[in-house]
Amino acid sequence: MQSERPRTLTTERTNGPAESESDEPPATPGAIDARFSLAAERTVLAWVRTSLGFMAAGVAVVYVSDDIAHPLVEAALGLVMVGLGCAIALLGAWRWRRTMAVLRDGGEMPGPSHVVFLVVAIVVIAVAIAVVILIQT
Repeated sequence: MQSERPRTLTTERTNGPAESESDEPPATPGAIDARFSLAAERTVLAWVRTSLGFMAAGVAVVYVSDDIAHPLVEAALGLVMVGLGCAIALLGAWRWRRTMAVLRDGGEMPGPSHVVFLVVAIVVIAVAIAVVILIQT
């Protein structure tokens, strides 16, 4: 059995012909493989979709929902959701810019702390909505 080399993450294309067989000039230093930049773009678009969902839900809580009896609770919940949507969009944009810089210049990718923030925020909002529902019924 042959021992396999450990796989490393690279931004260089690895699924084409061998370098000696290629007629293309060598890649420009700092050039990013399109697959990685498109993956980063899809990720930032997912952050934007999530932020738009939070903002739309916040507007819906304030203007569409008739079930919340206390206007202050309604406004606070709506404003928190819209504010969280704005924060999610900003975090997504920051992560995208950071990821693109790392792909271009090298360095350490952004860590999972922003994702943990998003999960915690969703849980807090869900608990707040559940409390409001329990109080109303």
